[in-house]
Amino acid sequence: MTITVATFYRFVRLNDAAALRRSIRRHCESLALKGTVLLAEEGINSTLAGSRQGLAAFLDWLRQDPRFTGLEPRWSITRRAPFRKLRVRLKREIVTLGRPDLNPATRTGQRVPPEEWDALLDDPETLVIDTRNGYEVSVGRFRGAVNPDTGRFRQFPDWVRAQLDPARHRRVAMYCTGGIRCEKASALLLDAGFPEVFQLEGGILRYLDEVPPERSRWDGECFVFDHRVTLAHGNRDGTHRLCLGCGEPLRPGDEAHRHFEPGLCCPRCHHRLTPERRARLAQKRRQEPGGLPD
Repeated sequence: MTITVATFYRFVRLNDAAALRRSIRRHCESLALKGTVLLAEEGINSTLAGSRQGLAAFLDWLRQDPRFTGLEPRWSITRRAPFRKLRVRLKREIVTLGRPDLNPATRTGQRVPPEEWDALLDDPETLVIDTRNGYEVSVGRFRGAVNPDTGRFRQFPDWVRAQLDPARHRRVAMYCTGGIRCEKASALLLDAGFPEVFQLEGGILRYLDEVPPERSRWDGECFVFDHRVTLAHGNRDGTHRLCLGCGEPLRPGDEAHRHFEPGLCCPRCHHRLTPERRARLAQKRRQEPGGLPD
């Protein structure tokens, strides 16, 4: 049995997010969809899984709202259930940068389609930055891109202030998983005075979907925030697994390490495994065999 996954977002003013939340939950439940929908005054960010017909029906309903006209998701197919439940949440930001003053609905960097992205990678005058977190970069990246090695996206503005200068870095190109973080990151750089800012349109997911592996400049797999863990070219299911203790992808050699305990910890989080945490994780594992942490 195959499951279809739809990933989409839009920055648009939502003054009725609470009411919209109730309507979205009702429609998702009626169509047996699972996944995550985040709503904030700045817009919507979502990954949903279910039947192709159910997802198409939901998107048809959502597009009846003029604010979501023309909304198109990134589609993928999997044999793993990406989600155990449905979550529809209200948030301060649909992707947390800690700069609510930025408005990507009105000003972002220039979008570059996947077929033109490699030219930026080859341009010595362009600084290419991976805006994702360090544990995401560890399983896959574009060759030559700068890794800020952040633990959370809201650390990105501090890294920009410390490491970048609009006078020296006049052409900056950025990429992320599906494009949403680059909307915020490019708005941040433009606000800081960087003259030329580009972003990979549709993110890594679109690149892996449209660029053939033999021409691809992508190394590794792409981390995603669901039970598939990573995706490979063609947005096929990847090969990585998560540490159930910290939620980060396991690296080569982790499972053979003396500090790896299945379902409890890996070499990076074993020092946080107190007796109380061990008991909680063990209980959760007994209740949800084979499951991944929320």
